[in-house]
Amino acid sequence: MLPSYTKPDYMKIASFAISLLLTAHFVLSQPKYTISGTLKDKKNGEDVIGATISVKETQAATTTNAYGFFSITLPEGKYTINVSYLGYKTYTNEIDLNANQKLNIEIEEEKIELTEVEVTSERPDANVKSIEMSINKLEMGQIKKMPALLGEVDVIRSIQLLPGVSSVGEGSSGFNVRGGSIDHNLVLLDEAPVYNSSHLFGFFSVFNPDAVKDVKLYKGGIPAQYGGRLASILDVRMKEGNNKRFAAQGGIGLIFSRLTFEGPIKKNKGSFIVAGRRSYADVLAAPALASNPDLDGFKLYFYDFTMKANYNIGTKDKIFASGYLGRDVFGVASFGFDWGNSTFTTRWNHVFNDRLFMNVTGFYSNYDYALGAETNSGGDKFSWKSNIINYSVKPELTYFLNSKNTIQFGGQTILYDFVPGTLEIINSGNRTTLKLDSKYALEHAVYISNEQKIIPRLSMQYGLRLSAFQYIGPGIKRTYGPEPYKNETRYPVAEPEKVESLQSIASYINPEPRLNLKFELTEYSSLKASYMRTSQYIHLISNTAASIPLDVFTPSTNNIKPQISDQVAIGYFRNFGSNTDYETSVELFYKDMKNQIDYVDGADLLLNPNLEGVLLSGKGRAYGAEFMVKKNKGKLNGWISYTISRSERKVDGISNDAWYPNRFDRTHNLNIVVSYQLSKRVSVSSNAQYGTGTPVNLYNMGYAYAGQYVGHNPTNARNNIRIPEYFRIDASVSIKSKRKKYDEAEIPANFFKAIKYRYEWELVFSVYNVLNARNPFAIFPRYKESLSNQVGVNYQATNLDREMAKFSLFATIIPGITYNFKF
Repeated sequence: MLPSYTKPDYMKIASFAISLLLTAHFVLSQPKYTISGTLKDKKNGEDVIGATISVKETQAATTTNAYGFFSITLPEGKYTINVSYLGYKTYTNEIDLNANQKLNIEIEEEKIELTEVEVTSERPDANVKSIEMSINKLEMGQIKKMPALLGEVDVIRSIQLLPGVSSVGEGSSGFNVRGGSIDHNLVLLDEAPVYNSSHLFGFFSVFNPDAVKDVKLYKGGIPAQYGGRLASILDVRMKEGNNKRFAAQGGIGLIFSRLTFEGPIKKNKGSFIVAGRRSYADVLAAPALASNPDLDGFKLYFYDFTMKANYNIGTKDKIFASGYLGRDVFGVASFGFDWGNSTFTTRWNHVFNDRLFMNVTGFYSNYDYALGAETNSGGDKFSWKSNIINYSVKPELTYFLNSKNTIQFGGQTILYDFVPGTLEIINSGNRTTLKLDSKYALEHAVYISNEQKIIPRLSMQYGLRLSAFQYIGPGIKRTYGPEPYKNETRYPVAEPEKVESLQSIASYINPEPRLNLKFELTEYSSLKASYMRTSQYIHLISNTAASIPLDVFTPSTNNIKPQISDQVAIGYFRNFGSNTDYETSVELFYKDMKNQIDYVDGADLLLNPNLEGVLLSGKGRAYGAEFMVKKNKGKLNGWISYTISRSERKVDGISNDAWYPNRFDRTHNLNIVVSYQLSKRVSVSSNAQYGTGTPVNLYNMGYAYAGQYVGHNPTNARNNIRIPEYFRIDASVSIKSKRKKYDEAEIPANFFKAIKYRYEWELVFSVYNVLNARNPFAIFPRYKESLSNQVGVNYQATNLDREMAKFSLFATIIPGITYNFKF
């Protein structure tokens, strides 16, 4: 039987359509108003970054930017505004929105002992709800909980425990991200680049943990406002200082001590913070070295000084000034070596109106090193200096169009001054000076991006960065022929040409599109995807896997093309428990790289006027999967991360023109980080690291002659042998003083009298390399003892005749103790 058919009631349909149109007209024509303001920590006045501002009655939400500013536009009506930030009490405010409103909010820290071990500073379910992917943030509280070398926590060592991040071994400076080299990472301290982020040859980083506010690592899906590097952006933001009262903190350790002081310039209007560190390994070692004349004048120490100040000028303007000065000094007898960074950053925040926010940044950065030696008599000596200087201006604007669109646009100009090296020699009173020509360059960029909510479950962030680079005079232009097919040095094909100031030698322009997509599958899970193209115009010239202070940076020239990378990634993110207890994620990535630098065999990189003749270029690729499980709440906190990946290069004339692994290629990388709160005062933590060995370029055959190993590589394969696998466990125990209970009103206004009320201490015991593992940093072949004693024997060796000697930096258990305090 066919279903009955009823003739439509056209009057009812017309009435419904008219009602729908009237409703839509009312909604669209309903006046809209904007709620904007800043979010600060009630205790110290610090801006709160990445907090979520949501509206209970709608699905509208936004987050505070890097300066604590937010803006959200809604139709006229009554709303409940919620502010959530992990580790802080939820702020709620009911608003009758009938005009634009300013809402400056201060939120209070949750009085729970366990908040310090939270891993992320964003909204509890940001890994699912945020459009960002391939991005990790670490709280300084969590970093300070991790076991560390000699009890001293470190930002760079901490991020190496994240998925997709690795290093070539202990004592190496820098880090590698998703198959990129060390110079593929842009390390920013308050937006100023830091070219060597290590102290003591890589054992510690330049970042004072007491002065750091926020650490964010971009591995993929990098927003359009960032550029200049292929692999990652490490964005380190300094604290602004307590604008409520004066405070201090510091620590005394086995290697160095530190002290930080902060307070208001004018209460609730401006503040400052100053922090300093100084190591004293040379002082402690002096008595033991006094009896050895060969170690007379032994020096091995570092120091750094960090400062920042800010001030509110009216209600719409805020200015910042921050700086860093650090240096490492090493010397023995008549030999000396030092290197260091200095940066200075100024910022101006301006709120044009409720929807338009502007930040203008200017910075100066200088990395330099010096090497020298002199004889005890006769006055003979030599000295060598090199540095790279940057000057930059960077305007950025954010326009909060509505609750579904946030537009960012701006630009940047950087002036580079490269000083490859100046060598001065005095021999028998005769002075000789050799100076390589300085190189100058300009880098420009403009960008625009939009974060848009398409439908409730689908959001996207899309943008375009257009970068341009000019290699300019004054200087000397050298022209080389095309790269040889074989692994051979090139030489200029024309006479060197003198170039006048600001005259262009070579220019490059590259569009860099960016795209992030997020689709929420459920309330607890989402799929994300990203694509980015990045260009890099400066190059680290080093034939070592780990960056050393003597490495040289050079710009793209008429002979060196800019590096370009295209990366795609897709990820699945899922929360468990109450949507905040457990986080899980898996990300797959593939990266294609062009114009990757390699070197001819036996390349001479230092003080070589024909440096560009020993450089080769090829292509690279990296691909892999990253897995992470993280627990945020309860007495037990931490995460497990695992990465399986490959990183390879292909350069004509090298390794038989085939793909070969990078020196920093690490196939498997497993990290486990655990913190457990035994009581309100005592906590324990541990981390374990496992990684397969990285490849090295070694001879795989050879012969013995005069007791020495003389090797060769008949296959011509690059990076043909791998260092043995790496495994290490660290542990620490933290004991805190009892939390004092007092009424704030009874604390004296005098800073020194108030110390006895606010003074707190913490004692941290740490053990590095608990299992006494002898992890090799490097290996080298040698003959076995029976052959090494045969002098003058020319003998064709086999693998049975050869053994691999291992060199380890830390082949023993290293205990540490640190006393921390604050008031």
